[in-house]
This record gives sequence, C-alpha cells and structure tokens, in this order.
Amino acid sequence: MNSKIFIYLILIIVFFWFLPIGIFAKENTYEGIVNKVIEQNGNYQKLEVKNENDIYLIENGVFESSNNIQYKVGDKVVVTDGIISDFVRRPFLFILFSVFIIVSVVIAGKWGITSFLGMGYSFYVIFVFILPMILKGYDAVTVSIIGSMFIIPVTFFLSHGINRKTISAIIGTVITMVVIGLLAFISVEFAKLTGFAVEEASFLQYQLGNTLNLKGILLAGIIISSLGVLDDITISQASIVEELKNANSKLSKKELFVRSMKVGKDHISSMVNTLVLVYSGAALPLLLLFVNNPHPFSEVINYEIIADEIVRTLVGSIGLILAVPITSYIASQFSGIKIPKK
Repeated sequence: MNSKIFIYLILIIVFFWFLPIGIFAKENTYEGIVNKVIEQNGNYQKLEVKNENDIYLIENGVFESSNNIQYKVGDKVVVTDGIISDFVRRPFLFILFSVFIIVSVVIAGKWGITSFLGMGYSFYVIFVFILPMILKGYDAVTVSIIGSMFIIPVTFFLSHGINRKTISAIIGTVITMVVIGLLAFISVEFAKLTGFAVEEASFLQYQLGNTLNLKGILLAGIIISSLGVLDDITISQASIVEELKNANSKLSKKELFVRSMKVGKDHISSMVNTLVLVYSGAALPLLLLFVNNPHPFSEVINYEIIADEIVRTLVGSIGLILAVPITSYIASQFSGIKIPKK
C-alpha cells in the first residue's frame, strides 16, 4: 500500500468515526462508566455512574422486564432521564468498521477508497434528503426514487470508474428500479398491505400525528433495499459482457448476450438461495414466532407482518433476477461504443 492510499484510508476512518457524533444527541442524555455497584438484590441494582467529573447514583431494574440487564464495574453506559438505557457500543463498532475499511482498501486498492466515498454519499442523500422529505409529508415513493437517481450514478462511477461497463450497469439498474417500483406498488395494493404491521409504524404515527403514508414508506423501503443489491448484480453482468468482448472482439452483440446469460443463469441460481438465507437470517426472530405458532399455516401466512416480508422478499428477488437479462442486453448493445479514457 503506497503512502497516498494510506493517508486516504486514515481520512476515511476519521470521517466515519466523527460523522455520527451529535446527530442523535438528546437533552438529559449522557454517557458514563459504571464506577461502583453500591447495592444488588436480584434484578435491582444501585449503581454509581461517573460522567467526566460528575458522579450520579442510578437505580437499575426498578421495573420488572423480560430484558433486565445487570451492569458491572467498568461498563460504559448511556443514561437517559436518570435511567440506564443501553451500553455504549460505538468504540467496538468503530474498530470493526475500521477493520472492514482496511481489508477492503488493502485488497481493492483505490477502488476500495472510492467505494467508501460512495457509501458516505449514499448516507448523505438518505439522511439529508430522503428521510427529511418523507418526514415533511412528501410522497415516500417519489422521494425514494428521486433520491435513488442521485445515488446510482455517483456511487457507481466512484466504485467502478467512468467506462462502458459502469454506464451499462447504471442503465440496467435504473430500468430494474422502475420495474421493482411498479411491481411493489401492485403487490402492496393487491395484498392489501397497510404498513402498520411493524411496531415502529405505530410510534411514527403517534409522534407525527398521522401525517405519514405508511403504505408509501413500505414501498420506499422495498425500493431502497433492492438498490443495495442491484449494484452487485448489474455490475457483474456488465463485467461479464466486457470480458467476453475483450477476449474475443469478433463476437456479435447477440453472441455476447447469449454467452453472458449462460453465466447469468448460474448467477441467478446462486442468488436465489443467497437471498433466502439473507432474508431468513435478518428475520430469524419472526421465523421463530412463525414456527412456534399454534395456528395453521394458512392462517399464519395471512398475517400482515408475515405478508410484508413475503412481498418484500419476492418483489426484490423478481427485480434482481430481471436485472440479469436487462443488464446483459444493454451491455451487449453498448459493446461497440468506445468511451474515451482520461
């Protein structure tokens, strides 16, 4: 690793470390260290928590709960309104994230660096444009699509450079996003999904006074989550076409498409299994409730909380599968276009 890449790597780590600080700050909230356990009786604890130069006495476990946590000396905790609300996890998350950055940059080099810049840009668009606009009452689907149109070209060019492959992947991604949006809208309407299945929806409605269209937020979530995987699918297919063209420049556009789809079919086969495992891992507590439910399968699958996940999974999966032939066709059509290199 040369000195320039090393300097960029340090700057990226520092940037992502200081980025979240203060964004979610609240009054009457502070971080401290458990200095002493003064009293402990079952789940009840009286703790001495030190915050900079101040010392506070905190009672923990006053109210019975299924997740009563016992704290010990040395634990870093978050205190809100005089109650310990959680552990301070940021230092370890920073270490883990730093390892992630280092591994990516060491292996991918400059493209690892630019991809992290793209990730930072995606976070910026989501937190500065998409989320605030939704909270102001604008249509969540429209806002998400507009935000995605800002994210797609910038992140693709930063991660993969300005070339024929990237341009093909961008066009394939945009077309697939439109298909996913339409399919998600139709599915949510026909499945009679309301967006109220998750607990967070009730909190949002309570806090914001019924100003949000939760069905729109459900649709927006499907669109944004699909965008994250589309990058991998579309750029892979565009790369396959590019390499086939480089290996044999005499291949026609039709031959490029047919041969890239042979690889694409293998990609689809492995992707379907991968998606099932990814969604299963993310929704494991929900699946446990599903298995442990005494009601019949036909009734359980009809619950909105289950139907939400089924629609989200199937719509996203259909879109990702369609992205393979769409991107392969576009890349094969662009195979004769020359992009000037700088």
